[in-house]
Amino acid sequence: MNKTLIWIIAVVVTIATVIYQRKTGPTYPVPVSVEISGNTIESSLPRSHGGDGDREIRIEVPDQSIGGMILYKRFPTSDPYDTTMMVRQGSELVGYLPHQPPAGKLEYRAVLEKEGSQYALNDKPVVVRFKGDVPAGVLIPHILFIFIAELLSLIAGLFALFKLSKYKLYSLLTVIFLFVGGFVLGPVIQKYAFGALWTGFPFGMDLTDNKVLFAMLFWILAVVMNIKKDRPKLVIIASVIFFLVNMIPHSMFGSEMDYESGEVISGMIMMF
Repeated sequence: MNKTLIWIIAVVVTIATVIYQRKTGPTYPVPVSVEISGNTIESSLPRSHGGDGDREIRIEVPDQSIGGMILYKRFPTSDPYDTTMMVRQGSELVGYLPHQPPAGKLEYRAVLEKEGSQYALNDKPVVVRFKGDVPAGVLIPHILFIFIAELLSLIAGLFALFKLSKYKLYSLLTVIFLFVGGFVLGPVIQKYAFGALWTGFPFGMDLTDNKVLFAMLFWILAVVMNIKKDRPKLVIIASVIFFLVNMIPHSMFGSEMDYESGEVISGMIMMF
């Protein structure tokens, strides 16, 4: 296969993977809608908040006769729901969820009201997770290094599949970029956001940390085993594994505040 075509395919697949991760992850806003008096109100409810201050909830509601409220409680707890009223700012209703410590979560529902009737924007509660502010100087390089690692991984795998030269070079570059993005910058981001450098194995069950570790181990094996002898199949396997790992939505089963103990714990995948 032509090398230029391989690069084009790899770039397209990598961008598609990033978009998929973004839209399927637990931090992507939830689209909601409700019909009131024949008019459809559409909005999106956030599931993440970084930095200080309360989490703002803003809904476009042009009808001046419509009010709103937010029902919320700490998650996961058996606390009763608290209510905060939304205030009108022009054509929008605005409300605020109280700030929580890093990894703290609130579940909430937005309810609109007109002429004594209530209309729930979301029947199923939305969960928003709070985190510390992550400096752009750390976050942007992390995203770039991980993005490039995903791209190089596909390039290496396709080069190995079609027995093209330089697949070993792209394999080594994949390990370098994945190491810097996932094991240097990643823990720094985790520290800023949730107060811990690493919450994956053997210290916890954070899925994001563990999937990066899993992919790195396979890539290191592939690079080492190709030093003295050509073993392109190992590079293909490592590339496929990294691709499948990236299909797991980012931030799933991540850090979570245990409100009873006051400690931040990492999630795990329940197998039963």
